[in-house]
Amino acid sequence: MSVTHDARIQVRTAAATAQRTVVRGWPDVNNPAAWIVAAILLIMPLIANGFFLIEIFATTLILGTIALSLMFLTGYGGMVSLMQLTIAGFSAYMVAVFGVSGNANISLGWPWWLAVPMALTLATIFGTLGGALAVRTEGIYTIMITLAIGAAFYYFTNQNWAIFNGHTGINNVGTPHFWGVDWRWDIPFYYIVLAVAAICYFAVDYISRAPFGLALQGVRDNPRRMAALGFNVNAHRVAAYAVASFVAGLAGVLQVWNYRQISPGSVSVGACIDILIIAVVGGITRPIGPYIGALVFVLLRTFALDFLVKIGLDGNRFRLLIGLGFLAIVFWSSDGVIGLWQRWRQSQRPRSDHPGGGRGHG
Repeated sequence: MSVTHDARIQVRTAAATAQRTVVRGWPDVNNPAAWIVAAILLIMPLIANGFFLIEIFATTLILGTIALSLMFLTGYGGMVSLMQLTIAGFSAYMVAVFGVSGNANISLGWPWWLAVPMALTLATIFGTLGGALAVRTEGIYTIMITLAIGAAFYYFTNQNWAIFNGHTGINNVGTPHFWGVDWRWDIPFYYIVLAVAAICYFAVDYISRAPFGLALQGVRDNPRRMAALGFNVNAHRVAAYAVASFVAGLAGVLQVWNYRQISPGSVSVGACIDILIIAVVGGITRPIGPYIGALVFVLLRTFALDFLVKIGLDGNRFRLLIGLGFLAIVFWSSDGVIGLWQRWRQSQRPRSDHPGGGRGHG
């Protein structure tokens, strides 16, 4: 039996053991902070008005889910993709094109339960094809290719009138109505967004600990060794793009339902970079990071303008505060807010090496 075959058996055995260990402890029911956050999110409609419920928390969850797809690629696959918002925007456009909208000459008028699966399927294919192109490169070239895809899609939607209605976009997009409920009402829509975000969060968390996720992390750390062990490196990377594209597509459906319209401005290059900022600010090592970064981003975007006006500055410079906050967090922590939190927790622990907390005997 060859050394390579023995190594493959050891890797697969370790992966299976890790999976069994993780499944027994997943999800972490012993973390009180997680229960507190979950309880607050569930009762949010009771303590927040419509503005905070949708413009702050629902928007945070939608942007966080898009950033989660980027976190999955970057944190577990080592691939920085700047086309995740493009995929979400493509999904949103497909919902508007296949569904119902105020542009009857463009939209096909399908019911939402047909338009949404079609949009998710096409968005996943679109992202997978883009990923198949991007995995042929590494490092800065991957970033540039995915950014080029995002920029090309922006200019295409801005100039195409037959399908995307040019720079005007598609307005008055239809939202779901069933069981006698308009699911775009504030409270029902919030719970839909919360449910989708929770499903995506736990799915990414589970996949990262499953054999595929462990193999993907091995590809991230040492692709040559994984290839020598018999793993198809490019296939794992393309599959990761497919998973991330589906997650981003779900967020795109929620995004077009939230605003009831989609336009080229929603998929601009600046908006694509905002997703990267959100992921980095929150932290790209854990699935909760993108949602933390999204909350910080949404709060700054919403209230920074008023703050600047109050201190006598131009309110249009609100992105200056976002940029300064981004630089400060990255400067103090390479893993965003999560890294800062972990450093603070470590600083609160006893620094003695002995279990008893004393200095020991000499």
